[in-house]
Amino acid sequence: MPFTIDSARNIFPGTLAADAVPATIARFNQLSAEDQLALIWFAYLEMGKTITIAAPGAASMVFAENTLKEIQQMTPLQQTQVMCDLTNRADTPICRTYATWSPNIKLGFWYRLGELMEQGLVAPIPKGYQLSANANAVLEAIKSLESGQQITVLRNCVVDMGFEPSKLGNYTRVAEPVEPPKEMSQRTQVYIDGVSNPTVLDYMNNLNANDFEALIELFTPDGGLQPPFQRPIVGKEAILRFFKEECQNLKLIPEKGVSEPTDDGYTQIKVTGKVQTPWFGANVGMNIAWRFLLNPDNKIFFVAIDLLASPKELLNFAR
Repeated sequence: MPFTIDSARNIFPGTLAADAVPATIARFNQLSAEDQLALIWFAYLEMGKTITIAAPGAASMVFAENTLKEIQQMTPLQQTQVMCDLTNRADTPICRTYATWSPNIKLGFWYRLGELMEQGLVAPIPKGYQLSANANAVLEAIKSLESGQQITVLRNCVVDMGFEPSKLGNYTRVAEPVEPPKEMSQRTQVYIDGVSNPTVLDYMNNLNANDFEALIELFTPDGGLQPPFQRPIVGKEAILRFFKEECQNLKLIPEKGVSEPTDDGYTQIKVTGKVQTPWFGANVGMNIAWRFLLNPDNKIFFVAIDLLASPKELLNFAR
């Protein structure tokens, strides 16, 4: 076999991803728990100004409602301790519950927590609180990013909080119910300038329709999918779980692409365009590149999803 998952990651190496995102997340993770909490609060206050609004209702908050009610019944000191525990990834009942949630539920939890802090129902950052120099520098770095990159940073910061899932042992993952696929009459077909490969078109169309069962059949059994700034997810079962938990109600808007033959009958295809997600504000799109590697049977062996460094990268098809 000419390709492994690791070697497949190197197709179209000229693609410039938004490296400012993992760099900013790394700076956030170096802050103290107090600074991390304060930064999230100040970022919440900036939403709608210099930071893109996270769409309320994006997650099914019924799964977090009991935890939010429990926090509201605590003293202000206890509420602050819970938030510090989450940032410190402590081993507490709430941190363990948080660890079982899907990313969208975690996002919705922090959005709602910000609202409760603003309403005075959960202990806010003290009036007149000043961010430390390091935390303020990270906040300014976030504000300078493009809207899609801002939300990606804030999303990844809160998704990594709570107890470490790998230490939970056997547990039940908690995610929103999977919505049924759109009816055929409601589906629209994408057009990609320069790419007519049916597998790539079906990938986009099925994902837009929430038709994950049809989507996963486009992959080889040992195929891989690499989300932005993450290690590849390998195997159809794991990829299908990712689609169901993190890809509901996406709107993919591919624009241009290029297709090239490569070794042993494989084909590599790069497509650029935008993605709108339910946890962004309206009309906010992420600049994305999809790098596909298809086997000789036109099945997806590997696809990488890259958050691009800038809008001009939408036209960059350098190998």
